[in-house]
Amino acid sequence: MHGFFAVFRKEMSNFFISPIAYSIIAIFLLISGLFFAVYVWGMADMSMKVAGNPMYAERINSTDLIVRPLVQNMAIILLFVMPLLTMRLFSEEKKSGTIELLLTYPIDDSAFVFGKFLAALALLIIMLLGTFTFPILLASLTQPDFGVMTSGYLGLFLMGAAFMALGTFISSLTENQIVASAISFGAAILFWVLSWTSSFVSESTGAVIKQLSILEHLESFNKGVLTAPDLSFFILFIAFFLFLSLRSLETHRWRG
Repeated sequence: MHGFFAVFRKEMSNFFISPIAYSIIAIFLLISGLFFAVYVWGMADMSMKVAGNPMYAERINSTDLIVRPLVQNMAIILLFVMPLLTMRLFSEEKKSGTIELLLTYPIDDSAFVFGKFLAALALLIIMLLGTFTFPILLASLTQPDFGVMTSGYLGLFLMGAAFMALGTFISSLTENQIVASAISFGAAILFWVLSWTSSFVSESTGAVIKQLSILEHLESFNKGVLTAPDLSFFILFIAFFLFLSLRSLETHRWRG
């Protein structure tokens, strides 16, 4: 992929030259931190209330009361912020007219797409790394299940990457960043809640719909269970929308 590192460096600098990256990271960490604090206080309060009842006290654990709900809420936050990271990847190039210039450079289309996608993915990793203080603090206070925590973070990463691949494709279709963000968010919501509609169709159709729902596959990770079908779903989802992004870029090149 000739030119990959040049595209990657350019996108990373674009993220951090503007306030976009700093704002999104700050918002994600602030809201996630608030949820973490609320769950910790809730567990502390519950522990105080059942301190005199050993039978109920044994049922209180940080994995169920903090880790799992925290991961669930972090996933919802990512659902909202991922379109903000991907909306400008191609839309900005199209609007400014620089995409025609870039396409004349000796850069492979795959390097162009993967360079932009992986730059956004690097920002996601930075965001998740910023929350590693939560497991460290939790380990100093309680005894959480690190297996569940690790699988939960892996699920967050794969879900974020899937939404980024989807947003990358949608950004390649329009020159308007607001439109790209709105459509990406709508499409992400669709894949998120798709399993909710399975009860309104036949059993066989419902089973297919559930397999297309991101939420359905994310639940296993939050339970500490890693399965081949769930991992395969996210990998294929990412690959499919990156493939569509490549085809979209090729179409733009032919039209140009």
